[in-house]
Amino acid sequence: MGKADMGRRYRLYPAREVEARLTAWGHTCRALWNLALEQRRYLWRQRGVTLMGSAQCKQLAQARAEMDWIADLPSECGQRILANLDAAFLNFWNPDHPAGFPARKKRGHHMSIPFKGQRIEVRKLSRHWAEVRLPKLGWVRFRLSRALGGTIRNAVVSRDGNGWHVSFGVHTARSPDAPNGKPGCGVDFGVAASAYVSTEDTPRTMPPILKPNERKRLKALEQRKARQLTYAKDHAGGTYSGRLRRTIAQIARLKTRQANRRQDFTHKLTTDLAKSHGFVGIEDLRVKNMTKTAKGTREQPGRNVRQKAGLNRSILDNAPGQRRQQLAYKCRMYGSALIAVPALHTSQTCAACGEVGPAPEADA
Repeated sequence: MGKADMGRRYRLYPAREVEARLTAWGHTCRALWNLALEQRRYLWRQRGVTLMGSAQCKQLAQARAEMDWIADLPSECGQRILANLDAAFLNFWNPDHPAGFPARKKRGHHMSIPFKGQRIEVRKLSRHWAEVRLPKLGWVRFRLSRALGGTIRNAVVSRDGNGWHVSFGVHTARSPDAPNGKPGCGVDFGVAASAYVSTEDTPRTMPPILKPNERKRLKALEQRKARQLTYAKDHAGGTYSGRLRRTIAQIARLKTRQANRRQDFTHKLTTDLAKSHGFVGIEDLRVKNMTKTAKGTREQPGRNVRQKAGLNRSILDNAPGQRRQQLAYKCRMYGSALIAVPALHTSQTCAACGEVGPAPEADA
Protein backbone atom coordinates (compact mmCIF):
# COMPACT_ATOMS: atom_id res chain seq x y z
CA MET A 1 0.00 0.00 0.00
CA GLY A 2 1.44 3.30 -1.10
CA LYS A 3 1.44 6.47 0.95
CA ALA A 4 -0.63 9.55 0.14
CA ASP A 5 1.03 11.53 -2.64
CA MET A 6 -1.72 14.06 -3.38
CA GLY A 7 -4.25 16.08 -1.42
CA ARG A 8 -7.91 16.80 -2.13
CA ARG A 9 -9.95 19.39 -0.23
CA TYR A 10 -13.73 19.83 -0.38
CA ARG A 11 -16.37 22.00 1.27
CA LEU A 12 -18.25 20.04 3.94
CA TYR A 13 -21.90 20.68 4.83
CA PRO A 14 -22.65 19.03 8.20
CA ALA A 15 -26.06 19.17 9.88
CA ARG A 16 -26.49 21.40 12.93
CA GLU A 17 -26.10 18.59 15.48
CA VAL A 18 -23.11 17.14 13.58
CA GLU A 19 -21.49 20.58 13.45
CA ALA A 20 -21.86 20.99 17.22
CA ARG A 21 -20.19 17.62 17.82
CA LEU A 22 -17.38 18.40 15.37
CA THR A 23 -16.75 21.67 17.21
CA ALA A 24 -16.49 19.80 20.52
CA TRP A 25 -14.11 17.29 18.95
CA GLY A 26 -11.97 20.11 17.57
CA HIS A 27 -11.52 21.59 21.04
CA THR A 28 -10.74 18.11 22.41
CA CYS A 29 -8.04 17.62 19.76
CA ARG A 30 -6.49 20.97 20.68
CA ALA A 31 -6.53 20.07 24.39
CA LEU A 32 -4.94 16.66 23.75
CA TRP A 33 -2.15 18.23 21.70
CA ASN A 34 -1.40 20.77 24.42
CA LEU A 35 -1.53 18.19 27.22
CA ALA A 36 0.73 15.75 25.37
CA LEU A 37 3.20 18.51 24.52
CA GLU A 38 3.31 19.81 28.09
CA GLN A 39 3.82 16.30 29.46
CA ARG A 40 6.82 15.75 27.17
CA ARG A 41 8.33 19.10 28.11
CA TYR A 42 7.86 18.44 31.83
CA LEU A 43 9.48 14.99 31.73
CA TRP A 44 12.45 16.29 29.76
CA ARG A 45 13.03 19.27 32.06
CA GLN A 46 12.55 17.34 35.33
CA ARG A 47 13.94 13.90 34.53
CA GLY A 48 15.69 14.10 31.17
CA VAL A 49 13.26 11.51 29.74
CA THR A 50 12.19 11.63 26.09
CA LEU A 51 8.52 10.62 25.92
CA MET A 52 7.06 9.45 22.60
CA GLY A 53 3.59 8.68 21.34
CA SER A 54 3.76 4.91 21.94
CA ALA A 55 3.86 5.45 25.71
CA GLN A 56 1.29 8.24 25.62
CA CYS A 57 -1.17 6.04 23.71
CA LYS A 58 -1.43 3.78 26.76
CA GLN A 59 -2.12 6.78 28.98
CA LEU A 60 -4.67 8.02 26.46
CA ALA A 61 -6.56 4.71 26.77
CA GLN A 62 -6.71 5.19 30.53
CA ALA A 63 -7.91 8.78 30.15
CA ARG A 64 -10.70 7.64 27.81
CA ALA A 65 -11.96 5.27 30.52
CA GLU A 66 -12.08 8.07 33.10
CA MET A 67 -13.11 11.19 31.15
CA ASP A 68 -16.25 11.33 29.02
CA TRP A 69 -15.13 14.34 26.95
CA ILE A 70 -12.06 12.39 25.79
CA ALA A 71 -14.01 9.16 25.30
CA ASP A 72 -16.46 10.95 22.98
CA LEU A 73 -13.62 11.58 20.52
CA PRO A 74 -12.95 8.58 18.22
CA SER A 75 -9.92 6.67 19.43
CA GLU A 76 -8.04 6.92 16.13
CA CYS A 77 -8.24 10.72 16.25
CA GLY A 78 -6.30 10.84 19.51
CA GLN A 79 -3.76 8.37 18.12
CA ARG A 80 -3.30 10.52 15.01
CA ILE A 81 -2.69 13.59 17.19
CA LEU A 82 0.10 11.80 19.07
CA ALA A 83 1.58 10.58 15.78
CA ASN A 84 1.52 14.15 14.41
CA LEU A 85 3.26 15.36 17.58
CA ASP A 86 5.94 12.68 17.07
CA ALA A 87 6.45 13.93 13.51
CA ALA A 88 6.71 17.52 14.76
CA PHE A 89 9.47 16.56 17.20
CA LEU A 90 11.32 14.51 14.58
CA ASN A 91 11.29 17.53 12.25
CA PHE A 92 12.58 19.73 15.08
CA TRP A 93 15.43 17.32 15.84
CA ASN A 94 16.37 17.05 12.15
CA PRO A 95 19.09 19.67 11.45
CA ASP A 96 18.16 19.75 7.76
CA HIS A 97 14.51 20.59 8.48
CA PRO A 98 13.47 24.23 9.07
CA ALA A 99 10.81 23.35 11.66
CA GLY A 100 11.06 24.88 15.11
CA PHE A 101 10.02 23.51 18.48
CA PRO A 102 6.38 22.32 18.51
CA ALA A 103 4.10 25.08 19.75
CA ARG A 104 0.94 25.02 21.81
CA LYS A 105 -2.33 25.48 19.96
CA LYS A 106 -4.41 28.43 21.04
CA ARG A 107 -8.18 28.54 21.00
CA GLY A 108 -8.23 30.75 17.93
CA HIS A 109 -6.02 28.39 15.92
CA HIS A 110 -7.23 26.47 12.90
CA MET A 111 -9.59 23.77 14.21
CA SER A 112 -9.01 20.28 12.77
CA ILE A 113 -9.85 16.63 13.52
CA PRO A 114 -7.63 13.94 11.92
CA PHE A 115 -8.96 10.51 10.89
CA LYS A 116 -7.39 7.33 9.58
CA GLY A 117 -8.12 6.35 6.01
CA GLN A 118 -9.28 2.84 6.98
CA ARG A 119 -12.28 4.31 8.84
CA ILE A 120 -13.30 6.66 6.03
CA GLU A 121 -15.74 5.75 3.28
CA VAL A 122 -16.90 7.97 0.39
CA ARG A 123 -19.87 7.48 -1.88
CA LYS A 124 -20.92 9.62 -4.83
CA LEU A 125 -24.46 10.99 -4.88
CA SER A 126 -24.46 12.97 -8.13
CA ARG A 127 -22.13 14.82 -10.43
CA HIS A 128 -21.41 17.56 -7.87
CA TRP A 129 -22.26 15.98 -4.53
CA ALA A 130 -20.90 13.11 -2.44
CA GLU A 131 -20.94 11.87 1.15
CA VAL A 132 -18.19 10.86 3.54
CA ARG A 133 -18.79 8.45 6.40
CA LEU A 134 -17.15 9.64 9.63
CA PRO A 135 -16.84 7.51 12.79
CA LYS A 136 -19.67 8.11 15.29
CA LEU A 137 -21.30 10.65 12.93
CA GLY A 138 -22.44 8.74 9.89
CA TRP A 139 -22.74 10.17 6.40
CA VAL A 140 -21.95 13.87 5.87
CA ARG A 141 -22.44 15.65 2.55
CA PHE A 142 -19.65 17.53 0.77
CA ARG A 143 -19.32 19.36 -2.52
CA LEU A 144 -17.55 17.11 -5.05
CA SER A 145 -15.67 19.87 -6.88
CA ARG A 146 -13.17 17.40 -8.40
CA ALA A 147 -12.64 13.65 -8.57
CA LEU A 148 -10.67 11.94 -5.81
CA GLY A 149 -8.47 10.17 -8.34
CA GLY A 150 -7.01 7.61 -5.98
CA THR A 151 -7.24 5.62 -2.76
CA ILE A 152 -7.90 7.49 0.48
CA ARG A 153 -5.08 7.10 3.02
CA ASN A 154 -6.12 9.72 5.61
CA ALA A 155 -8.64 12.50 6.16
CA VAL A 156 -8.84 15.74 8.13
CA VAL A 157 -12.01 17.66 8.93
CA SER A 158 -11.25 21.34 9.53
CA ARG A 159 -13.01 24.65 9.98
CA ASP A 160 -11.99 28.13 8.86
CA GLY A 161 -13.77 31.44 8.46
CA ASN A 162 -15.88 30.12 5.57
CA GLY A 163 -17.10 26.94 7.23
CA TRP A 164 -16.19 23.26 7.38
CA HIS A 165 -13.94 21.37 4.96
CA VAL A 166 -12.77 17.79 4.54
CA SER A 167 -9.29 17.04 3.17
CA PHE A 168 -8.22 13.63 1.89
CA GLY A 169 -4.70 12.33 1.54
CA VAL A 170 -4.92 10.27 -1.66
CA HIS A 171 -2.57 7.71 -3.16
CA THR A 172 -2.67 8.22 -6.94
CA ALA A 173 0.38 6.07 -7.89
CA ARG A 174 1.29 8.70 -10.47
CA SER A 175 4.91 8.54 -11.61
CA PRO A 176 6.84 11.72 -12.54
CA ASP A 177 6.52 12.79 -16.17
CA ALA A 178 9.44 12.50 -18.56
CA PRO A 179 11.43 15.72 -19.21
CA ASN A 180 9.28 17.95 -21.38
CA GLY A 181 12.21 19.38 -23.35
CA LYS A 182 11.00 22.96 -23.10
CA PRO A 183 13.34 25.93 -22.51
CA GLY A 184 14.05 26.87 -18.91
CA CYS A 185 13.62 30.14 -17.08
CA GLY A 186 14.68 32.00 -13.97
CA VAL A 187 12.12 33.56 -11.65
CA ASP A 188 12.65 36.39 -9.18
CA PHE A 189 10.00 36.56 -6.47
CA GLY A 190 9.63 40.09 -5.16
CA VAL A 191 7.24 42.41 -3.38
CA ALA A 192 6.24 45.09 -5.88
CA ALA A 193 6.47 42.54 -8.69
CA SER A 194 5.20 39.20 -7.44
CA ALA A 195 7.21 37.23 -10.00
CA TYR A 196 9.57 38.37 -12.75
CA VAL A 197 10.24 35.59 -15.28
CA SER A 198 13.47 35.87 -17.29
CA THR A 199 11.74 34.93 -20.55
CA GLU A 200 9.07 37.63 -20.21
CA ASP A 201 9.20 41.41 -20.59
CA THR A 202 6.61 42.32 -17.97
CA PRO A 203 6.36 41.09 -14.38
CA ARG A 204 3.47 39.07 -13.06
CA THR A 205 1.66 40.96 -10.33
CA MET A 206 -0.70 39.44 -7.81
CA PRO A 207 -4.09 41.18 -7.88
CA PRO A 208 -5.18 42.89 -4.65
CA ILE A 209 -6.28 40.13 -2.30
CA LEU A 210 -8.70 42.52 -0.61
CA LYS A 211 -10.78 45.15 -2.33
CA PRO A 212 -10.68 48.73 -0.97
CA ASN A 213 -14.05 48.39 0.74
CA GLU A 214 -12.96 45.06 2.26
CA ARG A 215 -9.80 46.66 3.63
CA LYS A 216 -11.85 49.44 5.21
CA ARG A 217 -14.24 46.92 6.71
CA LEU A 218 -11.38 44.80 8.07
CA LYS A 219 -9.80 47.83 9.71
CA ALA A 220 -13.12 48.84 11.27
CA LEU A 221 -13.70 45.30 12.56
CA GLU A 222 -10.21 45.16 14.08
CA GLN A 223 -10.84 48.45 15.87
CA ARG A 224 -14.22 47.20 17.10
CA LYS A 225 -12.61 43.99 18.35
CA ALA A 226 -10.00 45.97 20.29
CA ARG A 227 -12.70 48.05 21.98
CA GLN A 228 -14.78 44.98 22.83
CA LEU A 229 -11.74 43.14 24.23
CA THR A 230 -10.92 46.09 26.45
CA TYR A 231 -14.49 46.19 27.73
CA ALA A 232 -14.48 42.43 28.35
CA LYS A 233 -11.29 42.67 30.42
CA ASP A 234 -12.41 45.72 32.42
CA HIS A 235 -16.09 44.93 33.02
CA ALA A 236 -16.79 41.24 32.30
CA GLY A 237 -13.80 39.50 33.84
CA GLY A 238 -12.43 38.56 30.41
CA THR A 239 -15.62 36.76 29.32
CA TYR A 240 -16.33 37.13 25.60
CA SER A 241 -19.75 38.52 24.77
CA GLY A 242 -21.89 37.40 21.84
CA ARG A 243 -21.08 40.61 19.96
CA LEU A 244 -17.34 40.05 20.39
CA ARG A 245 -17.65 36.50 19.07
CA ARG A 246 -19.57 37.74 16.04
CA THR A 247 -16.88 40.34 15.39
CA ILE A 248 -14.18 37.67 15.55
CA ALA A 249 -16.17 35.49 13.12
CA GLN A 250 -16.53 38.38 10.66
CA ILE A 251 -12.78 39.04 10.80
CA ALA A 252 -12.11 35.33 10.22
CA ARG A 253 -14.29 35.32 7.11
CA LEU A 254 -12.38 38.25 5.62
CA LYS A 255 -9.02 36.72 6.52
CA THR A 256 -10.05 33.41 4.92
CA ARG A 257 -11.17 35.19 1.76
CA GLN A 258 -7.80 36.95 1.68
CA ALA A 259 -5.90 33.68 2.11
CA ASN A 260 -7.96 31.90 -0.58
CA ARG A 261 -7.24 34.60 -3.16
CA ARG A 262 -3.53 34.51 -2.33
CA GLN A 263 -3.49 30.73 -2.66
CA ASP A 264 -5.40 30.85 -5.94
CA PHE A 265 -2.81 33.17 -7.51
CA THR A 266 0.06 31.05 -6.15
CA HIS A 267 -1.34 27.81 -7.58
CA LYS A 268 -1.98 29.35 -11.00
CA LEU A 269 1.51 30.89 -11.10
CA THR A 270 3.40 27.74 -10.08
CA THR A 271 1.35 25.47 -12.36
CA ASP A 272 2.02 27.67 -15.39
CA LEU A 273 5.76 27.88 -14.61
CA ALA A 274 6.08 24.10 -14.22
CA LYS A 275 4.08 23.29 -17.36
CA SER A 276 5.69 25.88 -19.65
CA HIS A 277 9.41 25.40 -18.86
CA GLY A 278 11.96 22.61 -18.79
CA PHE A 279 13.48 23.94 -15.60
CA VAL A 280 12.66 26.75 -13.19
CA GLY A 281 15.49 28.54 -11.39
CA ILE A 282 14.68 30.42 -8.19
CA GLU A 283 16.69 32.10 -5.47
CA ASP A 284 17.49 29.96 -2.44
CA LEU A 285 15.90 32.44 -0.05
CA ARG A 286 15.87 32.19 3.74
CA VAL A 287 12.43 33.64 4.35
CA LYS A 288 12.70 33.23 8.12
CA ASN A 289 15.81 35.40 8.18
CA MET A 290 14.36 37.92 5.73
CA THR A 291 11.30 38.52 7.92
CA LYS A 292 13.00 38.86 11.30
CA THR A 293 11.76 41.70 13.45
CA ALA A 294 13.79 44.89 13.81
CA LYS A 295 12.54 45.55 17.35
CA GLY A 296 15.93 44.94 18.98
CA THR A 297 16.40 44.87 22.74
CA ARG A 298 15.92 47.29 25.62
CA GLU A 299 19.64 48.10 25.61
CA GLN A 300 19.87 48.37 21.82
CA PRO A 301 16.42 49.25 20.41
CA GLY A 302 15.87 48.80 16.71
CA ARG A 303 15.31 51.45 14.07
CA ASN A 304 12.45 51.79 11.60
CA VAL A 305 10.60 48.98 13.37
CA ARG A 306 7.17 49.74 11.90
CA GLN A 307 8.59 50.10 8.38
CA LYS A 308 10.36 46.74 8.71
CA ALA A 309 7.14 45.16 10.02
CA GLY A 310 5.29 46.42 6.94
CA LEU A 311 8.01 45.00 4.69
CA ASN A 312 7.79 41.65 6.48
CA ARG A 313 4.03 41.53 5.89
CA SER A 314 4.55 42.28 2.20
CA ILE A 315 7.15 39.53 1.84
CA LEU A 316 4.96 36.96 3.58
CA ASP A 317 1.92 38.14 1.60
CA ASN A 318 3.65 36.94 -1.59
CA ALA A 319 4.29 33.53 0.03
CA PRO A 320 7.78 32.74 -1.39
CA GLY A 321 8.08 29.61 0.75
CA GLN A 322 4.74 28.24 -0.44
CA ARG A 323 5.67 28.95 -4.07
CA ARG A 324 8.87 26.98 -3.70
CA GLN A 325 7.03 24.12 -2.03
CA GLN A 326 4.46 23.96 -4.82
CA LEU A 327 7.10 24.17 -7.54
CA ALA A 328 8.98 21.27 -5.93
CA TYR A 329 6.17 18.77 -6.57
CA LYS A 330 4.61 20.35 -9.66
CA CYS A 331 7.91 20.33 -11.56
CA ARG A 332 8.14 16.58 -10.97
CA MET A 333 4.56 16.16 -12.16
CA TYR A 334 5.00 18.05 -15.43
CA GLY A 335 8.48 16.96 -16.51
CA SER A 336 10.34 20.04 -15.32
CA ALA A 337 13.13 20.60 -12.79
CA LEU A 338 13.46 23.05 -9.91
CA ILE A 339 16.88 24.63 -9.39
CA ALA A 340 17.57 26.65 -6.23
CA VAL A 341 20.35 29.16 -6.90
CA PRO A 342 22.29 30.74 -3.99
CA ALA A 343 20.92 34.24 -3.56
CA LEU A 344 24.34 35.89 -3.01
CA HIS A 345 25.13 38.45 -5.76
CA THR A 346 22.28 37.26 -7.99
CA SER A 347 21.28 40.89 -8.60
CA GLN A 348 24.87 42.03 -9.29
CA THR A 349 26.22 39.23 -11.50
CA CYS A 350 26.46 39.98 -15.23
CA ALA A 351 24.55 37.41 -17.28
CA ALA A 352 27.07 37.68 -20.17
CA CYS A 353 30.50 37.58 -18.50
CA GLY A 354 29.71 36.42 -14.99
CA GLU A 355 31.47 39.34 -13.28
CA VAL A 356 30.02 40.69 -10.04
CA GLY A 357 29.39 44.42 -10.20
CA PRO A 358 29.62 46.80 -7.25
CA ALA A 359 26.67 47.46 -5.01
CA PRO A 360 24.45 50.32 -6.27
CA GLU A 361 25.17 53.62 -4.61
CA ALA A 362 22.48 55.14 -2.43
CA ASP A 363 20.70 58.17 -3.85
CA ALA A 364 21.94 61.41 -2.45
